[in-house]
Amino acid sequence: MSSIRHFRVPKACSYATASFCRIHQAPNTGNALRFLSTTPALRDAKHFAPETKIFRDVEPLREFRRAALLNKRTVGLVPTMGALHEGHLSLVRHAAAENTDVIVTIYVNPTQFGLNEDLASYPKTWETDLRMLHTLDRELASVEGAGRVTAVFAPSTKTMYPTLPPDSSIPGVGSFIEMRPLGQLLEGASRPVFFRGVATVCMKLFNICQPERVYFGQKDVQQTVVIKRLVKDFHLPIGVKIVPTSREPDGLALSSRNVYLGARRRTVGIVLSQALRKAEAQYKAGKRTRGDILWPASDHADQTKMAQDTLEPHKRARFEVDYISLADPETMEELDEVDPARGAILSGAVKMLPVEEPNESEDLGVGGGQIPVRLIDNIVLDPVS
Repeated sequence: MSSIRHFRVPKACSYATASFCRIHQAPNTGNALRFLSTTPALRDAKHFAPETKIFRDVEPLREFRRAALLNKRTVGLVPTMGALHEGHLSLVRHAAAENTDVIVTIYVNPTQFGLNEDLASYPKTWETDLRMLHTLDRELASVEGAGRVTAVFAPSTKTMYPTLPPDSSIPGVGSFIEMRPLGQLLEGASRPVFFRGVATVCMKLFNICQPERVYFGQKDVQQTVVIKRLVKDFHLPIGVKIVPTSREPDGLALSSRNVYLGARRRTVGIVLSQALRKAEAQYKAGKRTRGDILWPASDHADQTKMAQDTLEPHKRARFEVDYISLADPETMEELDEVDPARGAILSGAVKMLPVEEPNESEDLGVGGGQIPVRLIDNIVLDPVS
C-alpha cells in the first residue's frame, strides 16, 4: 500500500503556526494510525515521515496553498499526465531545489487529444506513480535545504471542466484559450486542438495551485514556448522553468508513450534524435541556411526509412516523418536562415507505425505493438557571438 495519504486540510488547523498540519502514519504498525503534527519535518532520512497529501478537489488545495503563503513557503508546480518516468522526476528535483514545496499534478487532459487520438489508450499507472513520488520524497528528505513533494493534485474531469463536458471538436463548445498563430504551427498543424487543450488546462492548473514557479521539460519545446507566451500575455505572476530533456543512453527522449514501442520499434525510434544531431552538427560547423542545416537530417530519415522498407515484414519497423523543422525560438515560425544572435530550434516528429507480423515471444510493448506511437524531439541551437 502506498504511504502517500489522501488528505483535506482540517478547518481547525492553525495556519499561523510555523509549519503545516500534517497527517503521519505511525511506522511499523499494521493500522493506519493517524495524528496531527505541527512540528517541522525532520531532514534526517532515518526519521523520515511521508508528507505528501493527495487532493481531488479545488478548495482543499487552495486552503493548503494559503497555508504555504502565510508561512512564507514557496510552491513549485510540476504538471503531468501521470505514467511518470525519470524525466518527470527530474522536473520534481529541479522544483525541490528552488522551492520549499512541490505540487505534482496528475491529470490526463482530454481536450488536448483529438477525436481520433490515443486518449483511451494513454497509459495510466496511478499506484506506480505514487510509489515513485514517495521514493523521491524520501530521497529529498535527506538533502539539506531541499523542498519536499508536499501535494499531488489529481482532479476529476468534472472538477477541471465544471460547466460543460470537455470538447475536442473544432471549433468546439466550451471555455478555451488559444495561442494564434503559435498553436497552429508544427505540432499544432498535425494536432489542431492540442495546444488549445494545453493552454486551457495549464491556465486552470496555474489558477488553482498558484505556484511561484512551474517546471516543464525541454522535450516538448513548442509547449514550453506556448506556456511562456501564456504567462506573458496574461500577466501571470509565475516563473517558467525549462529543464533539459531526459534521454536514454542512445539518445531517445524519455516519454510516457515509449512503453508502447517494444524492442523492434524502439531500435528504429532513435532515427529522429539521430537526424536532429546531424542538423545540429551543420549549425556548429558554421552553416546558417535552411538547406545547409536540414539536408543531413532529412537524408538520414529517408535512408533509414528505405532500409526498413526493404526488410521483410516480420523484421521491419516502419515509420512516417511528420516534419523536421528549423524555427524561430520565440514564434516557432520556419526560418530560411538562422540569425546567429538569436539561434533557432530544431525539432521533429515521427510516427512509428503498428508492427507487422509479430514474432512469437517478441517484445512488442504495451498494446502488442499495434498502437501507433508519435515521437517528438528537439535541439536548441544556441546563439553564437
